[in-house]
Amino acid sequence: MNKIAVVGTGYVGLVTGACFAETGNQVVCIDVDAAKVEKLRNGVVPIYEPELDTIFHRNVKANRLSFTTSLKQGISDAQIIFLALPTPPDEDGSADLSYILGVADQLGKMMNDYKVIVDKSTVPVGTAEKVYQAIAKHATTEFAVVSNPEFLREGFAVSDFLKPDRVVIGASDERAKKIMETLYKPFVRQGNPIYFMDEKSAELTKYAANSFLATKITFMNEMANFCELIGADIDKVRIGIGSDSRIGKRFLFPGIGYGGSCFPKDVSALVKSGKEKLFDFEILDAVMRVNEKQKIILFPKINNFFRGNLTGKKIAIWGLAFKPDTDDIREAPSLYIIDELIKAGASVIAYDPEAMDNVKLQIGDKISYASSEYEVLENTDALLICTEWGVFRNPDFDKMKKLMKGHVIFDGRNLFELEEMTLQGFYYSSIGRNLTQPV
Repeated sequence: MNKIAVVGTGYVGLVTGACFAETGNQVVCIDVDAAKVEKLRNGVVPIYEPELDTIFHRNVKANRLSFTTSLKQGISDAQIIFLALPTPPDEDGSADLSYILGVADQLGKMMNDYKVIVDKSTVPVGTAEKVYQAIAKHATTEFAVVSNPEFLREGFAVSDFLKPDRVVIGASDERAKKIMETLYKPFVRQGNPIYFMDEKSAELTKYAANSFLATKITFMNEMANFCELIGADIDKVRIGIGSDSRIGKRFLFPGIGYGGSCFPKDVSALVKSGKEKLFDFEILDAVMRVNEKQKIILFPKINNFFRGNLTGKKIAIWGLAFKPDTDDIREAPSLYIIDELIKAGASVIAYDPEAMDNVKLQIGDKISYASSEYEVLENTDALLICTEWGVFRNPDFDKMKKLMKGHVIFDGRNLFELEEMTLQGFYYSSIGRNLTQPV
């Protein structure tokens, strides 16, 4: 059994703490937000993530997972301290390290024996060195700083943590390497690798992975936009290139751009890191520009359909989260297109299985909210699909037609087959495919 402290109970911190407790470790999660810690102590999980509730409650009940607002108390018995703190983008796109370095400064004053401090947050290259220096200013005992980036997909975070494709550990301290290897052994019993490397390479690995995936998504979105101009079908193109083992089938689905807590800020931070070294990431600059335009790619189609007059039109939205199986709305394309619709004079009503409370906190009553995927359709002029939740994939089209004033769908996630939509009697506009109209 390892004694672990996790500083920060956000998305990464809470999943990290619960999953380490699940393998028998003693875990204390620390957060400065007293109200949040109180909720956690009362069994309230503040984020939606499949399977997290189950392991959270199981390990709290077994006294393997606890919560505190006291950093000193939380780290006192811990040999391993994970820093899972926010690294939000500054105005210039760089990652804000103030939370991490602030905690590091405090840790140096509190440590009483050898500890391994682990950067779990996504941080720029060179952060491990800065954390080490911040701790060393006050430390009176030996310690090590390790980079251990997370590769968690929202919606699959628990399974990704418990059964990782790989574990990346950046460490130069041999004692720390052995401790980290022992810690992660239960998660790689099926033979998936633990890669040890230097701290800077580990930090860059995380940024490089996310930036490559963002590039892959953006490339397909550009191909989809071109398909519409020439009359090709992006679904067929996707299948054709995805069968090439050098390319692979994943992250080839076109849509209305990427969002979330990782891709936008990580691509931006890597570009900014390059500029600090007088290096231009020209491909990533293009990725960011294209993605910003892609978020509202459906708006011109909607506007053109209504002949430039959206005043008084009622638009329904299916899906607000940036992706399914999460309540995360950070950089969600839905919010960008909602803004465009409101500016054009439309009224918007939306439904999302999990993300509506977060949207209400951010934009309030600028839009209306419905309690089901069918209620949201009543007397609407068109439906806009922004998130590919499973509940939207096989709807009752006859019921939809009875509820909707206009039988019009703008699909930003290509949920339905073109032939089916023609037969169902809908005007159906999607991404990178031919427009279909009722027969």
